[in-house]
Amino acid sequence: MDDIPSLTLAVLKEIRDEVHKTNERLDRLERHQTETEVRLATELLAVSSAVHEVGDLLRTNLDVRTKVEGHETRIAALERKVG
Repeated sequence: MDDIPSLTLAVLKEIRDEVHKTNERLDRLERHQTETEVRLATELLAVSSAVHEVGDLLRTNLDVRTKVEGHETRIAALERKVG
C-alpha cells in the first residue's frame, strides 16, 4: 500500500515537469510570434511608403504626359502652318 502514494507522487511530479516544459515552449512561441509581428509591421510600413511613392510617380508621369501631348499638338499645328 505504501507504493501507491509514492507512485502517485511520482506521476504527479512527472506531470508537473511536463507542464513546466510546455510552459517554456509556449513562452518561446509567444516571443517568436511577437518578433514576427514586429517584423511584419515594419515591412508593412515600408510597403505602404513604397505604394505612396509609386502613386506620386504615376501622378507626376501623368502630368508630364499631358504637357508633352499639348506640346506635340502645338508643334503639329506649327508644322502645318509652315507647311
